[in-house]
Amino acid sequence: MRTSAAKVEHSVKRVLFVVFELSNKSWKLGFATDLGQRIRERTVPAWDLGAFESELKKAKEQLGLEESAGVVSCYEAGREGFTLQRYLATSGISNAVVDAGSLEVKRRRRRAKTDRLDLATLMNRLIRWHQGEKGVWSVVRVPSVEEEDQRQCHRELAALKKERTRHVNRIKGLLASHRDPKRGTPPPAHASTHFTPRVAPVPPAGGGATACFAVPLNRHLLRSTKSVPCVSGRPSGSRSILGQHP
Repeated sequence: MRTSAAKVEHSVKRVLFVVFELSNKSWKLGFATDLGQRIRERTVPAWDLGAFESELKKAKEQLGLEESAGVVSCYEAGREGFTLQRYLATSGISNAVVDAGSLEVKRRRRRAKTDRLDLATLMNRLIRWHQGEKGVWSVVRVPSVEEEDQRQCHRELAALKKERTRHVNRIKGLLASHRDPKRGTPPPAHASTHFTPRVAPVPPAGGGATACFAVPLNRHLLRSTKSVPCVSGRPSGSRSILGQHP
C-alpha cells in the first residue's frame, strides 16, 4: 500500500517542462518531464499561440501526463520582451525569463551552438532550477505594463540624442570643409556646392554659397538642441516624443 501510494503521489506531482528557442519566423519547443529524458522537439510559427497550445496538449498525452498537470517553462530574455511571459502567466504556466549571460558554459574548448543543443541546455537548467538548485542562472524581474511604458520614453530620448549628435557632427563637417565666410575665410573656388540644393533650394538674396544653407542649418541646430518633453514619465504618442516642432 505504501509503494502504490508513493507512486500515485509521484504521478500527481509530475509536471511538464517546456523550453523556448525564439526567433523571428519560428519557435523551437522542447518538452520533457525529468532529467536524462529524450527531449520532444517541435517547431511552430512565431507567435502562433494556437499551434503552441496544440503541441502542449500532444506533449502531455505522449509523456503520460494528465491534462491538468502543471507546466513550467522558460525562455531567454531578448527583443520579444515580456509579452510572451504575460500570456503564459494568464494561461496558468509558471514561466521564467532567463538572463542569457548567466548561463554557464565550458570555456576550455570551442563550444558548438545549435538549436538542439540550446534546447538541451535550457531544459537541463530548468529542471535543476525547479528542483531547488541555486546558482543555475539569473531570472529577470518582469516589470509591469506601466513600468515598461515608462522605460520607452527614456529609450526614445536616448535615441534622439544620438541622432542629434550625428546631425550636429555632419553639419560641423560641412561648415568646416567649405569654410564659413562669417569667420573671414571665404570658400575656395574649387569647393563643391552639390549639397546646397538638398538643404536650401532657394538661396537668400545677397548671400553666397555658404549663406544659402547657414539659416536652415542654424534652425536645425536650434531645433535639435531642444529637450524632448515627456508627459508623466510615459509617452502619450509620437508628438510627446518628438515634440511640437514644425
